[in-house]
Amino acid sequence: MNYQQFFADKIADLKAEGRYRVFADLQRQAGKFPSAFVHKGGEVKEITVWCSNDYMGMGQNPDAISAMQDIAGSYGVGAGGTRNISGTMHEHILLETELADLHQTEAALLFQSGWIANMTTLSTVGSMLPGCVIVSDSKNHNSMIEGIRHSRAEKHIFRHNDMEDLEAILKTIDPARPKMIAFESVYSMDGDIAPIEQICDLADKYNALTFLDEVHAVGLYGERGAGVAERDGQMSRITIMQGTLAKAFGVIGGYIAGTQAMCDFVRSYGTGFIFSSSMPPAVAAAARTNVNYLKTHNELRERHQERAATLKQRLSNAGIPVMDSVSHIVPVLVGDAVLCKQASDDLMERHNIYVQPINYPTVERGKERLRFTPTPHHTDEHIDHLVEAMKEVWSRLGLKAAA
Repeated sequence: MNYQQFFADKIADLKAEGRYRVFADLQRQAGKFPSAFVHKGGEVKEITVWCSNDYMGMGQNPDAISAMQDIAGSYGVGAGGTRNISGTMHEHILLETELADLHQTEAALLFQSGWIANMTTLSTVGSMLPGCVIVSDSKNHNSMIEGIRHSRAEKHIFRHNDMEDLEAILKTIDPARPKMIAFESVYSMDGDIAPIEQICDLADKYNALTFLDEVHAVGLYGERGAGVAERDGQMSRITIMQGTLAKAFGVIGGYIAGTQAMCDFVRSYGTGFIFSSSMPPAVAAAARTNVNYLKTHNELRERHQERAATLKQRLSNAGIPVMDSVSHIVPVLVGDAVLCKQASDDLMERHNIYVQPINYPTVERGKERLRFTPTPHHTDEHIDHLVEAMKEVWSRLGLKAAA
C-alpha cells in the first residue's frame, strides 16, 4: 500500500467536499481586542476577529498578563511533571480553591483542557460504577462522546433537549442500576440552552447522577459567572460540573467541580489526569486572576448579552438568516459547505473580517454556517462594518436571505 498516497487522497476528498480546514495565521494584539494581525502569503494586515471563544476578551486582561509574568519569573515556565511526580504547584491548589468557590462545591480538579476533563471524567466514572448506564444528549460535544465510548458503559442517546424522550429512556433502565445523565448547558453551534431544572427533576426521580458541561457558559452566566446552573438556581443539584478556562476565562485548561469524594475519585483513578503533565504555574495564575475578576464584574456579562442581542437584531433587519439562539452565540445559516467557506474567505479578503466556516462533521450536512461570537469589546462601529460586509457578500454570492 502507498501510505503517503492514501493520506493525500483523503485530504483531496475533504477539499472536493469543501470541508478542508485552513487555519488563519493570527497575531493577537494585547490591549486591542478584537483586532488582530493576519499573516498570509508574506503579507500582514489588520482584521477584526468575530469568532473567538475568548468571549469576554479576558485573554487581554492586564492583571492576568501581569500575574503570568510574575509567576513565570518566580516559578519558571513549566511545572516539571505530572501532579503525582513533582508537578503539583501551589498555584494549582489556589486555582482549584478559586474554582470550588465559584461553583460553591467542596472541591475542584484541574486538567490540561476541557476536552481532557470530559474524556477522563466520563470514562472513569462510567467504567468504574458497576453496571453504569449513561444517558447522553444527542448534541453533546465530541469530548463527551469519546469519554462515554471509552467508558464502555451501556449508553442511550436522548433527542436533544427532549424531556419526554429522556424520561422514556430512564423508565426502561433497572432502578437498581447506577445511571448518569450527561448534557451541556449552552450548545455552542446552535446557541440553545438545556432545561437544567427539568433534567435535575428527572435525575432525582430516577436516582441518576448529573454531569453538566458548562464550557460555553462559565464566566458568562450567573451573578458570579458560574454558568447557567447558577443563573437558574440549580448549581447544588449537579453532581459533576465541568468547565473550561480557555473560553470566557481567556487562558487554557479544564476542570471539574463537585464533592471532595468525587474529585478525589477522579484524581486517583482517571488516567487522563494521572499520566498528563500538569499546567504551568504561570498559566494557573493567569486563569485564577480571570476567574476571580469575573466573579465581581457582572456588568461585563450584561454588556456581553446586549452586544449579542444587538448583533442578532441588526443582521436580521438586514435580511441575513440568523438561526434561532437564546444565548450569546449568533449562528448564520449558509447551508452549503463550499459557499460557507467562500463567504468566510470573502469576508476576510474583501472586508478584513474573520469568521470561520462551520461545516460537517461539526454540524450536520445542509446546516453549514458562520458562527459569530460578539464580545463586550465589539463596538457599534464594528457591528456596522460587519452588517454592511455581510450584505455585500450575501448579495454577490447569491446566498439565501432570511425568510
